[in-house]
Amino acid sequence: MLIQFQNFLTFENIYLWTNFGVLPFWLMLIFIPNSKITRIFVNSIILPLILSSIYCYIIYQTILLDEPVVEIFKQYLDLDSLYTKFTTESLLLLFWIHYVTLNLFLGSWISRDGVKYSIPRGLVLIPLILVYFMGPVGLVLYWLIRIFYAKKIEFHD
Repeated sequence: MLIQFQNFLTFENIYLWTNFGVLPFWLMLIFIPNSKITRIFVNSIILPLILSSIYCYIIYQTILLDEPVVEIFKQYLDLDSLYTKFTTESLLLLFWIHYVTLNLFLGSWISRDGVKYSIPRGLVLIPLILVYFMGPVGLVLYWLIRIFYAKKIEFHD
């Protein structure tokens, strides 16, 4: 049974399940940010634990496929090295899981912080959607909105 499950967990399936799997969590952040279910699943360790398990499984499979995991550190040398790494399916998937996890974490923080500063949900919605698609742009927009509602500028929080 374990072999059948492992055969199901192809990189393509992991990619699809991850993309569709995070959508309910994003919808919770957008529509029911203060609910108990959102706090349990999105604002706790549960989701990062699931995504990090997937991440570790991909690393495990990469090692089994004899792909050069250590070569991943060469990505910092130049843009061509990064491009080369993205041609390897397993490493590209690792980066995608990394991206999805951090964007969801950032969306969770924005949602909680918006409640903390009593920012209207309609205004928080726009940065949340931007974070989903273009992480840093949504963060900057949220900070601009936050400065207006919090009536203070801080460089740390």
